[in-house]
Amino acid sequence: MQQQNHEQEVFHVADIAPRPTARSWKIMLPAWALLIGLGWLGLHYGLDAKLVAGGMVLFGLVSSAFAWLLGVIGLVPIAGPLILKILAIPFIWLLNAIGYLVSFIAIRRGYSKDVLTYRGLTIALLVGIVIGYILGKLI
Repeated sequence: MQQQNHEQEVFHVADIAPRPTARSWKIMLPAWALLIGLGWLGLHYGLDAKLVAGGMVLFGLVSSAFAWLLGVIGLVPIAGPLILKILAIPFIWLLNAIGYLVSFIAIRRGYSKDVLTYRGLTIALLVGIVIGYILGKLI
């Protein structure tokens, strides 16, 4: 039998105080401060508003700052989940409405086979969004 070492650590430092991850407020709060600060500086020094907005959107998407903000909004009791549902449902309605509009125009021009392919891709995208939402809630 092996002899147990009594000097062996019971807890590792990494288990007691895990390092902040990209989803942590210790990372995202300064990221949001940086995002807002750079946006304000860009507008203050006269940069094009479209360029500043595009940069802010790109930074927010790359750093997952928007997803973190939606998560923080969702933490507010009673009102938070309702706000998230209000923000999420119009996006899916918009995708579906664009699909119907493009389908109508394409069928009138004689692209009925392409419409079937497009509608299949749209349904696959919506199913992917729903699966991603469910996995995001589980993880």
